[in-house]
Amino acid sequence: MKLMVLPCDGIGPEIMSATLEVMEATSKRFDLGLVFLEEESGFTSLKNHGVTLREEVLDRARSEFDGVILGTQSHMDYPPLVEGGRNVSAGFRIGLDLYANVRPARTRSFIPNKAPGMDLVIMREATEGFYPDRNMYKGVGEMMPDRNMALSVRKITREGSMRICREGFKLAMQRKKKIAAIHKANSFLMTDGLFLECFREVAKDFPEVECEEFIVDAFAALLVRKPEAYDVVVATNFYGDILSDLASELSGSLGLAGSINANAETGLCCAQAQHGSAPDIAGKNIANPTSLILSAAMMLIWLGEQRGIQKLIDAGEAIAETVDQVLDDPAKRTRDLGGTVNCDDFGRFVAAAVATKELSSQPA
Repeated sequence: MKLMVLPCDGIGPEIMSATLEVMEATSKRFDLGLVFLEEESGFTSLKNHGVTLREEVLDRARSEFDGVILGTQSHMDYPPLVEGGRNVSAGFRIGLDLYANVRPARTRSFIPNKAPGMDLVIMREATEGFYPDRNMYKGVGEMMPDRNMALSVRKITREGSMRICREGFKLAMQRKKKIAAIHKANSFLMTDGLFLECFREVAKDFPEVECEEFIVDAFAALLVRKPEAYDVVVATNFYGDILSDLASELSGSLGLAGSINANAETGLCCAQAQHGSAPDIAGKNIANPTSLILSAAMMLIWLGEQRGIQKLIDAGEAIAETVDQVLDDPAKRTRDLGGTVNCDDFGRFVAAAVATKELSSQPA
């Protein structure tokens, strides 16, 4: 199995190195035969190729690889698009049509948090919405008619809404059979109205699932007040982005949140940490690699479920379990969690725990 690796910017190379150490140990322990091939992206690609993400990289990811592990990007510091500053994350989501951004958030009793009992997954549509760099066939959906006026176009499609809602319901069936749709249809009558229409339509195919609908601002308050009450949350791009960061921070740290971008129809999947590139601590070896490690674990589980390969599922679950085992020891936590452990050491701790983990089932 071949995985494309793109360290990208800021702390990306550091957390990627720690993640790959865990993945290599996991591959050996579960006999996965993983092969990692690195591609340039971000500022390195800009320097060497004049653009932060080359189209040939996307072509190779689409046709030659089983999955992608994407590091963090400093796209706010990139030059304009016409000068090669392409948003790498958006490039993968649009270029590979990775419409489902799956973002779990759960609290751990041994990590200080603000949301006891929370265990939810936000299913975020990732290819349209309020993001102007991904909602037009040509150009972007943002413009300035004059220097004193800026306009932005939001795109919500029936196809985009139906497929993210369907993935949300499918996930709900695997969990607690409960789902919440997030919207602002009281203001965005047509766009959020269309999203809600699709949610209700898909719901007819899943009568076992309990459905709720929340206005986004009210749900943000409810997420703080009673986070344990929710299970699967489905939302358009912008709402899902904000709410998933809120949920992850409530769980103890944005650095604890895994994330994948996937397309169930094509079988393509990209693991990506939820957080940014943290350029202020880049190169200091103090970043927390947990988010990217868990994202890679999620990708293994997702690929295993899609392909019916149990040992991939077992491997991903083993990584998640060993991450918790390591985090349970205060002496092995990174600085953002009150510890003193460096980024590379944390990766070694998790890799060592995976390498010695008892196998719960025979590999398929």
